[in-house]
Amino acid sequence: MEYFGTDLHKGLSSREIPLKKKLFGENQIQEVKKISPLSIFIAQFTDFITLVLIGAMAISAYLGEVADAIAITAIVIINGFLGFIQEYRTEKSLQALRELAAPTAKVLRDGEIKVVPAKDVVPGDIVLLESGDRVPADGELIEAEGFSIDESILTGESVPVEKSTKPGEEAEMKIHRRNLAFMGTLVVSGRGRMLVTETGMGTEMGKIAGMMGKIEDEETPLQQRLDVLGKQLVTASLFICATVSILGIIRGEKAYDMFLFGVSLAVAAIPEGLPAIVTVVLTLGVQRMIRKNAVIRKLPAVETLGCATVICSDKTGTLTENRMTVRKIYINGKTLMVTGTGYNSEGDFISSEGRLFKKPEGELKRLLEIGASCNNAVISRQKGGLFGDFIKTRELAPSGDPTEVAILVAALKGGVQKENVDSTYRRIREIPFDSNRKRMSVVVKNHRGEIFLFSKGAPDVVLSLCTQIEKDGQVRQLFKKDEDEILTINEDMGREALRVLAFAYKKLTIQEMDDKDPEHGLVFLGLMGMIDPPRPEAIEAVQKCFSAGIRPVMITGDHKATAWAVARELKMITKDSKILTGRELDDMSESEFTKCVDDVAVYARVTPRHKLKIVKALKKKGHVVAMTGDGVNDAPAVKEADIGVSMGISGTDVTKEASSMILLDDNFASIVAAVEEGRIIYDNIRKFIRYLLSCNIGEVLTMIWTSALGLPLPLLPIQILWMNLVTDGLPAMALGMDPPERDVMNRKPRSKGENVFSGGLAKRIIYRGVLISVATVAAFILTGLYSKGDLILSRTASFSTLVLAQLIFVFECRTERRGIWEQNPFSNIYLTLAALLSAGMLLMVIYVPFFQPIFHTIPPDRNLWMLIVALAGLSAVV
Repeated sequence: MEYFGTDLHKGLSSREIPLKKKLFGENQIQEVKKISPLSIFIAQFTDFITLVLIGAMAISAYLGEVADAIAITAIVIINGFLGFIQEYRTEKSLQALRELAAPTAKVLRDGEIKVVPAKDVVPGDIVLLESGDRVPADGELIEAEGFSIDESILTGESVPVEKSTKPGEEAEMKIHRRNLAFMGTLVVSGRGRMLVTETGMGTEMGKIAGMMGKIEDEETPLQQRLDVLGKQLVTASLFICATVSILGIIRGEKAYDMFLFGVSLAVAAIPEGLPAIVTVVLTLGVQRMIRKNAVIRKLPAVETLGCATVICSDKTGTLTENRMTVRKIYINGKTLMVTGTGYNSEGDFISSEGRLFKKPEGELKRLLEIGASCNNAVISRQKGGLFGDFIKTRELAPSGDPTEVAILVAALKGGVQKENVDSTYRRIREIPFDSNRKRMSVVVKNHRGEIFLFSKGAPDVVLSLCTQIEKDGQVRQLFKKDEDEILTINEDMGREALRVLAFAYKKLTIQEMDDKDPEHGLVFLGLMGMIDPPRPEAIEAVQKCFSAGIRPVMITGDHKATAWAVARELKMITKDSKILTGRELDDMSESEFTKCVDDVAVYARVTPRHKLKIVKALKKKGHVVAMTGDGVNDAPAVKEADIGVSMGISGTDVTKEASSMILLDDNFASIVAAVEEGRIIYDNIRKFIRYLLSCNIGEVLTMIWTSALGLPLPLLPIQILWMNLVTDGLPAMALGMDPPERDVMNRKPRSKGENVFSGGLAKRIIYRGVLISVATVAAFILTGLYSKGDLILSRTASFSTLVLAQLIFVFECRTERRGIWEQNPFSNIYLTLAALLSAGMLLMVIYVPFFQPIFHTIPPDRNLWMLIVALAGLSAVV
C-alpha cells in the first residue's frame, strides 16, 4: 500500500491516474502484429513458380507474343486472388474475437466505488471482485470471504482455487500462491478486494503473450516440399530450354525463332496451374473442415496435420468436459456408481451388486437434499420450442462453483430439485466455506419448525466433527471401525483422482441456533466423489490416433493423480508410458529429457515454460507436433508447434491468434477428423502432381522429339498455355476432391522430410510422360503425311491427341495401387464432369470460328478423328 501510495479505505486519488498511466501504460495485452491486407496480397506472388511465370510473361510481352503474356498474367492474378481471399477472410473473422478479457472493473478511488474500463486500471488500484467477475489485472488479495477463482485459463487446473490473504504453504510457484489473483481468471464464488500490482504486459498473461512474440513462424512441410519441387522444375526446364535453343542455333536456325521456341518450351515445362490448384484444393479442404467444426486460419495447416506424429493436448475442456460430475457416492456402508456425465439430469444410482436405485429414499435421499441445500449454485433447465414447457429437457444451464453444480446435477438425477428443498428447508444462516475451515454449513428450518445444520466439506475435517452415524435408517454412535472404513473409502476414491466431499447434519435446539460454533456433534451421512470426466468421443479419437500411428500426449496443470486417472480412462497409457511433473522436468537436464521424451504420455503440474520446452524437445527428436489448447497458458506452445489448434468456445483470444486451426466445438475428436482430412488432401495433391507433371513432361518431350527430328513446332505457346490452364487445370482440381481410400487412417504418418515423389511416383510420371509424347509426335507426323504437309491441321491433330491422352490419363491418377480398368469412373462425379467439360472446350477451340485464328486450329475429318482417338487411348492400353 505504502509503495503504491494507496489508502486502504479511499484507494487512489483520481488525480494520480494520468501520471500512473504514463508510467505503467494502459492495462492491455499488446496484440500480435497484424498482417495488413496488402502484405497478404503481396505474399501470394512470392513463391518460386509464380516469380518465374512473371518473368516468362515479361519476355513474352517483349517478344510481341501478347496472347501468351495475357494468358500468363491471368493465371498469376487468379492464383493470387484465390490465396488472398481465403487468408484475408479468416483474418477478418478473427478480429471479432479480439476483445479484452475484462471490459470493466470496479475500483475504489477517492473513497468511492467506481466502474472504469479495464484498460484504465493502474498499479495501486484497489479492485472489488465478486462472483462472475473477470479479474482485470494481477494483484494481491487484501480481503477474501468464501473467495474462489477458476484459474484453468492460466494454469490448466479444472477445479476452482480457494483464495485467502495468506500465500499458502504448498505454493511452489507464483501462479499457485493463494493470496494472488491473475488477469483474465474468473471469480466463481465469494467476494474479495485486490491491490493491483501488475498491469498489461507485466501480468502473467502479458508475459505469456510476450513469449509468443519471440516465436518465429516456420514453413509447413507442404510449403517446403512444393517450394523444392518448384525450384527443381524451373531449373530443369530452363536447362533443357537453353540446351535445345543453343543446339538449334548451332544447326543454323534463327536466334529469334529459337529464343521464342525456348520460351514456348519453358511455358510447357512449368506447371502454371500448380500454385492455383494447390490453393483451390486446400481451400476445398478448409470448407470441408468448417462443416466438421474446424476453422483453418492458414491454408497449408490442414495438410500438416496429415503428417503429425504427436498431438499434445491440454486436459481441461479439451480431453475432458470441463464439467465436474459426481461419479461415486458412499452411503449406508455401500459405494454407489452414478451414471451420466456433464450438465445432464439423466443418470442412475447403481450399487456394486448391480441394484438400480430408481427413486432414492432414506439416507441417499437425505444426502442429496443436504447437498442441494448446503449449496449456492443455481441450475435451470434449458427449454425451447412451442412445447418447451411440457417437455422435460435434460440439458441444464448452471451457474456457480463447478463442484456445487455437480452436486446439484447429482441431486436432479435422484429427482431432488433445489427449489423444492429450499422451500422445505428455509435457510436461516450460512457459515461460509474458506480454505482454513475446509467446510461449509447452513442452518435451516422446516415447515414443522425443526431446525437443522447441514454441512459439507473435506472428509477428514467433517469426520472429526461427527460423533454419530446414520446407517440403515438408524442413528447410532460413530465407532473407530466406522471412521477407519470411511477414511479407507476416501483414500480409494482419491486414488481414482476423485475430489471427495463428506456430508453430515445435526438437529439444533433454539439455543444452539445462534451459537458461534454449532458445527460439532454432527451425524455423519456419506461421501460424494466427483471428477471432470473425459469426453466420450475423445476416448474413440485417442484410439484412432494410435491406429494412425500418432501418439497423443496430455499436458496439464492439474495434479499428477488426476492427470494419470483421466489418461487411464482415455486409454492413452501403455505399459511403458511415463508421467512427469513440472518439478521433475526442472530437475532434468536437456539431454536427459530429450532421451525420455518419447516415453512420456502425461505431463502434470506444468507451466507455460514447460509446455514450450516439451514441444521443442519433441520437434528436436524429429516429430511433427500438433498442440491443442484453450487457455492463455497454452498459447506459446500452440505457436511453437508445427500446427497449433485452439478451442473456439473456451479458447482465449491470445491462443486463437497463435493457432493455425480453431475448433468451433472444442471437441478433441475434430482433431482426428482434421488429421484424416490432411492425409486425404496430401494424397490428392500427389494425384494431381502426378497428373500435371506427366502432362507437362509429355508436352516438353513432344517439343524435343520434333526439334531433334528437324520438324516444325508441333504445338504453339498459346495452345500449351490453354492446355495447362484448362485441360490440366479443371481435372486436376477435380482430383483434389477425390474421395479417400479405405486405408487412409491405418497408415503411419509421413516423414516430415519425405520427398513428394517418394514411393516410385517419379518413375510413373516420367514413364507416362514418354508415352503421351510418343502418341502426340506420332499424330503430328501421320497427320502431316495424311494432309500432305498441312501444318495447321497437323498441329490441330497433335493438340487434340495430347488433350485426349491427358483426359484419359487423369482417371489413372486416382490411385497408385490399381489400374484404370479397376475403378468406378462415377465415384468422383466432379472428375467425370471436368473431363467432359475439358473435351467440350477442346471441340470449341477447334470448331468455333472465333477461336480458330487465336489457337491456330482447323476441324479434322472423321478419319483423322479416329486416328487421334486411337493414339490418345493407346498409351492407356500400354
